[in-house]
Amino acid sequence: MNILKDYLKAIRDGKYLNKRESLSMIVRLSIPVILAQITAVIMQYIDASMVGHLDTNSAASIGLISSSTWLLDGLASAIAIGFNVQVAHRIGAKENVKARNVVRYGILTAFLLNLIIGLISLSISGWIPVWLGGTKEIRPAAVAYFSVFSLSLPFLALNFVGAGMLQCSGNMKIPSILDILMCLLDVIFNFFFIFPEREMSILGNIYKIPGLGLGALGAALGTALAELIAAVLMLYFLLFYSESLKLRKEPYEIKFINVFIKAIKISLPVAIESIAVGASYVVSTGIVATLGTTAVAAHSFSITAESLCYMPSYGIGAAATTITGQCIGAGQKKMAKKLAWMTVLFGMALMTISGGIMYFLAPDMIGILSPDAEIIALGTMVLRIEAFAEPFFGASIIITGIFRGAEDTLIPGIMNLFSMWVVRIPLSIYMAGIWGLRGVWIAMMIELIFRGLIFIIRLLFTRFFGLIQINFCR
Repeated sequence: MNILKDYLKAIRDGKYLNKRESLSMIVRLSIPVILAQITAVIMQYIDASMVGHLDTNSAASIGLISSSTWLLDGLASAIAIGFNVQVAHRIGAKENVKARNVVRYGILTAFLLNLIIGLISLSISGWIPVWLGGTKEIRPAAVAYFSVFSLSLPFLALNFVGAGMLQCSGNMKIPSILDILMCLLDVIFNFFFIFPEREMSILGNIYKIPGLGLGALGAALGTALAELIAAVLMLYFLLFYSESLKLRKEPYEIKFINVFIKAIKISLPVAIESIAVGASYVVSTGIVATLGTTAVAAHSFSITAESLCYMPSYGIGAAATTITGQCIGAGQKKMAKKLAWMTVLFGMALMTISGGIMYFLAPDMIGILSPDAEIIALGTMVLRIEAFAEPFFGASIIITGIFRGAEDTLIPGIMNLFSMWVVRIPLSIYMAGIWGLRGVWIAMMIELIFRGLIFIIRLLFTRFFGLIQINFCR
């Protein structure tokens, strides 16, 4: 018996879950995605460690361009959200034929839009490292990395769409397994693409290991190939395996234009937010770039290390989007409100624990990524600063997932923009001049705590903020 399916079916049937059942559902929905997110970060660790052990310039080249790749990553995710939320609502309302219509429209639209975005990004790839203030030594590798990432964007988008639609149908296991597989493939490909041919001692025997010796370019190619394989598998399970969303010979009950317009209403605020927030990350990277190559490398490694702490919040946020979307589709407003607060409290408790672990293990977390003593010292210092903000950062991520499940993306986007541009960026500029990289991360800590608090307040006092779409808080 699939308990998770029974819980989601109970919501669609208008039944009320008690606290034990609600918590069980939240945990069961969250755990597969959390494990996938943690595995992804561990693989990023290995990936970054491979490049970091080549030389500081190779690590800095990827660190310099990482904020720009996040921006494109955010756009691809925003486009997917517009269709994924509609799938959750249709399934919640027991309109599975219309949900499958949305699946077909969403896959094609996401691929084409991200292909266009990727080609535009490729055309300006040569200028990005210059605009970010990268030194001449790290620009060529940064350009190569960003070019490959731009070309792989359509496949990354298909992963977002496929995984999101499966998750919104209640299937968390398949996307999680495929995400883990993608990360494993990434590491394997990188092992051969990044390093040159070399000899390794294994169990006392010397073996010649083939390698292309492409450095940062090899890291990008390995990731792109892993994303392509994962995208093909994700679409296979979505279109031929999913119980509620697999392809069938049936009429289209809704027109493309209606689905597309609704997707724009959901996605556009998220896309604008992603662009603006991504631009703020670019500005932050530019601020750090003025502090030197070592600071850029330490900043990049610390962000990778921190992601191990906050990635579980994205797993819980994905569960929150699924739960809220199906509750809204089923007309279960009171249940949606109750489950919203349970997911937030569960996430904040988990983030408090992970923040504490990060504080004490900071030297080891950075030490895995780089052998450079100065980078380890800088990274340890900033991670311990950031540890205090993790519960609030987690709250903002999870509440964003709740709002997205209810098609409410405009106001949260404005809140994120205000927090980044009015709080973080000015503080970073000011504090970087006083305390260097430490000042930048103090500014990040203050901003993340502020962001978490305003999201909690908005969820608590929905009427005060004039919220119309989130009916479940009334």
